[in-house]
Amino acid sequence: MKINEIELGMNVESVEGKIIEKSEPRSVNTRYGQRSVADVILEDETGTIKLSLWEQHIDLVNVGDTVSITGAYVTEFRNVIQLNIPRSGTIEVMRKGSHEQDTLEL
Repeated sequence: MKINEIELGMNVESVEGKIIEKSEPRSVNTRYGQRSVADVILEDETGTIKLSLWEQHIDLVNVGDTVSITGAYVTEFRNVIQLNIPRSGTIEVMRKGSHEQDTLEL
C-alpha cells in the first residue's frame, strides 16, 4: 500500500517508507501506566504519515532508515492521521548503507 492510499480507520496490511524525521521520546500516562512514545515521519513517493513508536521500539529506527510495516492500523490524534503498530504487527528495518535487516514483532 502507498501512503496516499491510507485513510482513517483502515487496517494496513503492509506499507514501506523512509524515516525522514524523528521526535525526542516523551513520557505519557496511559491506561497501562507511564510509557515513552516518539513520533516518526514515514515517507514514500506518494506522501508522508506520522508513525507512533512506543518504549523499546523507539531506538529501533533512525532518520534515513527504510522500514516495512505490517499489521498496522490508522487512528487520528489532534486532527492528524497516524499509523500505530499493535503487538501483533511487525516492523522490519533496513539500515541506511547496510544490508543488515532487523525484524521485530511487537
